Amino acid sequence: MNRKQFLGITTAAMGGLFVPSNGYSQKKQQQKLEDVNEFALLNVRLENNFVYNDNGQVNGTQTELYDLYIVDGLIKSIDKAGVKTFSIATIDAGELLMLPGLRDMHIHIDKTFFGERWYGEPRPGNSVKDMIALEQRILPGLLEKSVEKAEMAIDLMNSQGTYFTRCQTNIDPTSGLKSLEHLQVALSNKKEGIQAEIVAFPQHGILYSDSEALLRESAQMGIDYIGGLDPTTVDGNMEKSLDSMFQIALDYNKGVDIHLHEGASTGLPAIEYIIKRVSENKALQGRTYISHGFALAQIEQSKLESIAEQFNHFGIGVITSVPIGRMTMPIPTLYKHKVKVMTGTDSIIDHWQPFGSCDMLEKAKYCAELYGWTDDYHLSRALQIATKDQVLPLSNKGERQWPKVGDEASFVLVKASCSAEAVARLPQREQVFNQGKMVYIKE
Repeated sequence: MNRKQFLGITTAAMGGLFVPSNGYSQKKQQQKLEDVNEFALLNVRLENNFVYNDNGQVNGTQTELYDLYIVDGLIKSIDKAGVKTFSIATIDAGELLMLPGLRDMHIHIDKTFFGERWYGEPRPGNSVKDMIALEQRILPGLLEKSVEKAEMAIDLMNSQGTYFTRCQTNIDPTSGLKSLEHLQVALSNKKEGIQAEIVAFPQHGILYSDSEALLRESAQMGIDYIGGLDPTTVDGNMEKSLDSMFQIALDYNKGVDIHLHEGASTGLPAIEYIIKRVSENKALQGRTYISHGFALAQIEQSKLESIAEQFNHFGIGVITSVPIGRMTMPIPTLYKHKVKVMTGTDSIIDHWQPFGSCDMLEKAKYCAELYGWTDDYHLSRALQIATKDQVLPLSNKGERQWPKVGDEASFVLVKASCSAEAVARLPQREQVFNQGKMVYIKE
């Protein structure tokens, strides 16, 4: 089925191609590319096994073509291409490679310049407090278009293969709860395109800006995680700041996702205190994340190994934007100890930085370049930082473990021979599906 035929089916199902919604979608009506609950995806390329040389080393990936039957957002059957005939709507994947859908697990779409003119203005200073002062001046203006900008950012994420995101949203005295309210409108408008979690993030410090009451109010407004920010260098009292964050999370049964930019001298004590609090509260175990965690890149290896072991034991995850430069994060050591490591865009073209492509496949490529993962095997492993539960098409032994019957039909199709090539060469995303709904197709 070509695009025109497929859209014809969509038109019949919807009674029209365009569906207006609030915010950005009122101004730029969006084509719904897929509204069929049952269809077959034909001639899709899946990875089957590794190819080994005479020395037992991986030197390639074996793939075959398959037909997938998808109903109500789930994969109901997987058969070799051409084995079955289907009397339902079909989409010919044209031998494109299927990869797991990508997840952007740390992004600020509630405050962005995305879609506006180029901004390359100098920062007012290098400290987080300098940036807090800037935000206090510009947030009221950013809020005026924050629904529209968030929706545009979601469209960008979809185009890069992302179907799931964890959004940080400012909770601070300047914007009050408006950033959260506007973000929730945008996510509601785009609910067919993106699945989301929300972190109530005290960007101006819990203590520094006296935001505890606002955080408690936000915790009753449908958020998923309570955030925190640099408890020593910004809030000035490490234990009091972290205790406030954890207590709010415990009082409202939320997870924790703290921004920790501090270096080793103050960041390491904060990490050790986080481990202590999580070890004492089972409700926090498996639900606590340290975003950035730059101190981990500055401590001696033996200490890092010990911390990584504790992270694994208490279910503390790390979320990194995979920074390039002086702050190379110790991702291989975290993987060694089976720590849950995820990645995200962080800022998307805003006053913090002019970068931010929303491309999680690119983050996997950064890992491969930073850590020297240049062969088929290690390139294929790099993809795990960008997928749900670090899932990969092939296990470390080369057994196909994704997709399976019963899996959610959230995936991306690309022109590549295998996942290793996709990581190394960053092919354009051809089609993106969220729970069986086509949310992006390359023009």
